[in-house]
Amino acid sequence: MDYAAESLKLHYNLKGKIEVISRAPVTNKEELSTAYTPGVAEPCLVIQKDVDKSYELTRRANLVAVVTDGSAVLGLGDIGPEAGMPVMEGKCVLFKTFGNVDAFPICIRSKDPDEIVRVVSLIAGSFGGINLEDIASPRCFEIERKLKACTDIPIFHDDQHGTAIVCLAAVTNALKIVNKKLSDCTVAFSGAGAAGVAVAKLMIKAGAKNTLLCNRSGIISSKTPNLSPLNAEIAAFSNKDRVTGSLADAMRGADIFIGVSAPNVVTRDMVASMADNPIVFPMANPVPEIMPDEARKGGAVVVGTGRSDFPNQINNVLAFPGVFRGALDVRASDINDEMKLAAATALANLVTSDELTVDYILPRAFDPRVGASVAAAVACAARKSGVARI
Repeated sequence: MDYAAESLKLHYNLKGKIEVISRAPVTNKEELSTAYTPGVAEPCLVIQKDVDKSYELTRRANLVAVVTDGSAVLGLGDIGPEAGMPVMEGKCVLFKTFGNVDAFPICIRSKDPDEIVRVVSLIAGSFGGINLEDIASPRCFEIERKLKACTDIPIFHDDQHGTAIVCLAAVTNALKIVNKKLSDCTVAFSGAGAAGVAVAKLMIKAGAKNTLLCNRSGIISSKTPNLSPLNAEIAAFSNKDRVTGSLADAMRGADIFIGVSAPNVVTRDMVASMADNPIVFPMANPVPEIMPDEARKGGAVVVGTGRSDFPNQINNVLAFPGVFRGALDVRASDINDEMKLAAATALANLVTSDELTVDYILPRAFDPRVGASVAAAVACAARKSGVARI
């Protein structure tokens, strides 16, 4: 199928993939007067006295804003907020389909972090959570950090944390196949932007002790002079031995490769230089850092990509609908590391030991258990970590 042509046809036909549907019938005078004036004044007055009642008397408790500035849309780059709208609508479709979460796209005409933070913070009272989407690094880190500080609802940058959750789940099960422990492994990363940083941080929380993040210049190290603020932060939490060199140097002897960077930057020889029974996740889309067949020829035992036409698709749709479902269900004030780790564990556990193979380390996107399992785990972790409010 020519997906590009079919998608364009679909979008022209639908003129948008989402719409607002009324939950309240308005077919007679009584229904009109109850749903709207004069009856609607009463819930307004109740909320005026107690703002938290907005979660019970409006759709806020199930509504997420999908926010972008259009600066890092899919593999298309900085195409602007209007051009990013089809992706944001698509994200809203996935929220509803896989988590029964209502979502609405908010596409902002600004790349100024403070302007974006101000816009989102001012409308936060209409939503139960904020999903930041396709905002370029390093701006995305600042926006998320400032929004967490000035709002009391979950702020979740899916390019970071959704990727990290699903990747950790995939690594968890891949390690079972190769009979290794994460704490004993060296993890080499190609890509030190939003996704790479978030995956590395969550893996460290899960027990990884030796991570090497590479950008276009090679391994990020505290030995490198004139580091940018972001790279200085990366050097502070990774590369404990302060090694330097290229991506090829980082991969030599590594147990796990995580690619969130660019197509065709890894060769078969680079995979062959890794430790015995390596795990290789080249996740650049649509063309991965190395094609799966080449990775296997280099000796990779378990290979996963971001694509649906190869085994082991590492797809954020496995995470974010259930994560928000769980957070909204307990009216969480945050989505913290404990909730992310719980989501990754829940995902990994959906693949039983009898089912686990080199070509099946994650549940499928359409597995009906995924959303509910992730949501339950996230809600439980929210309660245990003290961020649940109901």
